[in-house]
Amino acid sequence: MNNSITKNIFDTNDNAATLPLRLVAGIIFAAHGSQKLFAWFGGYGLDGTGQWMDSIGLGPGYVMALLAGSAEFFGGLLLILGLFTRPTSVVLAITMLVAIVKVHLVNGLFMANNGYEFGLALLAISVALAIHGGGKYSLDQMISRKL
Repeated sequence: MNNSITKNIFDTNDNAATLPLRLVAGIIFAAHGSQKLFAWFGGYGLDGTGQWMDSIGLGPGYVMALLAGSAEFFGGLLLILGLFTRPTSVVLAITMLVAIVKVHLVNGLFMANNGYEFGLALLAISVALAIHGGGKYSLDQMISRKL
C-alpha cells in the first residue's frame, strides 16, 4: 500500500479530546450492532432486523441488517481501540445518515417520538472523529508514530 495513503489513514493529533467521544460512541455503536447481529440486549438478531429492514424498504433486509450490524458492532470496537478511526467514522456517519433519513426523520427531532436526535448526535460524533482521527491514547497514534 502507498505509504502516504497509510499515513493519512492513521494520522492523528496528540489531543485527548477525542477519547471520550471514541469510548462513548464505540460502546453505543457496538451495543446496537450486537442487537442486530446476535440478538443481544433485547435485539432481534439478523433475521428479525432483516425482516424489519425489508418492511421499511431497505432490502434485501438480511443483507442490510448484516451490513448495518457489522458496521456498528465492529466499528464500535474499532472506535474503542482508536484503530482505523477515520475510515470507521466515515462508515458510521453514513450508517447514521441512512438511519436518520429512512427511519427517524418523519418522526421529528425528539427521541420520545422515535425522532432523529440520537442519530444526529451519533452522526456529529462520527463526523468529528473522521475529521480529527483517534487522538491521544489511540492505536492510530501509535501506528502513525511508527510510520
